[in-house]
Amino acid sequence: MTQLTGRERAAYVQNMFTQIAKRYDLMNRLMTGGQDIRWRKMVIKLARMTNNASLLDLGTGTGDLAREALTQFPQARITAADFTLQMMRVGKKNGSLNFSTADALHLPFNDASFDAVISGFLMRNVINLDKAIEEQYRVLKNGGRIVILDTTRPKKNILSPFIWIHMHIIIPTLGGLLTGVSEAYRYLPETTEGFVTAEDMAARMSKTGFKNVNFKRLMFGTIAIHWAEK
Repeated sequence: MTQLTGRERAAYVQNMFTQIAKRYDLMNRLMTGGQDIRWRKMVIKLARMTNNASLLDLGTGTGDLAREALTQFPQARITAADFTLQMMRVGKKNGSLNFSTADALHLPFNDASFDAVISGFLMRNVINLDKAIEEQYRVLKNGGRIVILDTTRPKKNILSPFIWIHMHIIIPTLGGLLTGVSEAYRYLPETTEGFVTAEDMAARMSKTGFKNVNFKRLMFGTIAIHWAEK
């Protein structure tokens, strides 16, 4: 799969998420030991929203991040956007959100439309990382915040063998049992190890024009949250 590029990779990713949509949230809980719930709260805090804010949750999937934002800021105007219809269909069963079909590389929103743009585990899936960052910059208002939660390439350390076992053996086995699509959960370690480092992501954000770029590593260095301002 890692050899796929361009439209072939985009189609592969879309099809993969369509297949695992029903068990996607459950697998996230199991893979992270429930830590993803805490991470979502961190993302919303870092977005520095207010009750009157407009927020785009890009690559929303089933809408977990958007629902967390709505819980914390019930009056906020939240748009949950994704390019996999089945993920959003599953999300609609779990409460009312304003879902929108959107390609992260060609967002169907006007310039300076949102006070904050957030994403959870989107960026490693896009076929053009720099373009995706540029599009998020474009739709943000001046002074707006971007927050990116995603996997990141872990540094070698004493825990590296255990991280490898978790990612290459435990996750694909568990994913196969729960979803019947173990290939989708072999994709996760492949894209994590092939994705940019946290430092590289920060550099790309700065190059696009974002200011005050920061990041924090989580879960033994396999996850990172980046945040910045326009």
